[in-house]
Formats: sequence, structure tokens, C-alpha cells
Amino acid sequence: MRDLLVGCPVMPILTVHDVDNAAPLARALVAGGIRIFEVLMRTPAACGAVARMRAAVPEAVVGMGTLLTPDDVARAVAAGACFGVSPGLTTALADAVVDHGLPFLPGVATASEVMAARDRGFRDMKLFPAQGVAGAAFLRAVAPVFPDVMFCPTGGIGRADVPTYLQLPNCPTVGGSWVAPHDMVRVGDWDGITALARSAASLTATTSPT
Repeated sequence: MRDLLVGCPVMPILTVHDVDNAAPLARALVAGGIRIFEVLMRTPAACGAVARMRAAVPEAVVGMGTLLTPDDVARAVAAGACFGVSPGLTTALADAVVDHGLPFLPGVATASEVMAARDRGFRDMKLFPAQGVAGAAFLRAVAPVFPDVMFCPTGGIGRADVPTYLQLPNCPTVGGSWVAPHDMVRVGDWDGITALARSAASLTATTSPT
């Protein structure tokens, strides 16, 4: 999982309502320099969207998020997801991703949850909801405690917040939905999304927040 995160400053988090938007959305993101993104399993179109993205843009690394149950994991794998993401972690969920061999980001929000995920062999995790748990301050505090763990914070993070996170030694990438806003997807503003993706892909720890 770490190989996917390193070198990708922003991972777009996508909610796809119309499967016909999937392929052009993937093309727009890749054209802007982002080839790794997460489709949330929150709509009936989600699994179909992943399948279409993988077929239309083979170089894209498409994951599925909001995996809550073993059945969700099975559906994600069947759709062709390259990795999975969850807001948390249960024993059943951990067993399922291991059984399927699916690269996975379990969600954590406390040091105890980080320890529990480590006990199951995970070293790359999603901090969620990042802005609700002091985000960057939390990651800075746990960096020396868990030096082998890397995090992808998501939840309430905007473009201006990204450089602060990327300055941290345990945060190679940040997840955000602002790269592909729903209104732009709905009207098919693919050029606009490509521009947002290009801007996101250029972010670094030293980028001005303005």
C-alpha cells in the first residue's frame, strides 16, 4: 500500500452517482497528473464506476472506500478495485481484506486504534476524520511513537491544509474531495477537473496555502 501513497500528494475521494461519468472522470484526473483515486461505496453506481474506470484508463489505480463489511470487500474486489479504504477496522473486515489479498487502509482516530491495526499487520492507515481529531497535531505527536506507520488523513481537509500535512514525516499523501466537486462532475466539466487535479498534483510541503 505504501508504494501507492508515496509520490501522490493528494488522493481524490470521489462520489460517483452516474456510471456514465466514471470513464471521463478518470481520464480527467489522469490528464491532470493524478492516477490514484478512491471511489466511495456510497452510491449504487460505485462498483460499476470502478469497473469502467479500470477498463477505460488502465494506468489508473482505482480504490474503493467506505468498506464496512466483508461483503463490501468482496464487491470491491469483484469490481476490480486496486485497494480498499475504511473509516475504521473490525476483526471481520481485517480478515476479509487479508483473505482477498486487497491492499488496505484501515481508518484510525486514536493511538489505541493505531496499535490495534498494527497488531493485524497494517502499517499504512487512514486518519479519519482528520480535522475532527486535531489532524496534523495528532500525526506530529504519534510520529515518534509509531515510526513505522504512515497515514493518509481525510475528512474536512481542503487544498490550503495540504502543505501542513505534507511537512510531516508520516504523511505522504492527503485525501480530499475538492479535486472533483460533485457539481463539476454532474455537468461534465472535465477540463475544470483536470485543472484542479494538476493543481493538486503540484502541491508540496512548501507550497503557499494561498
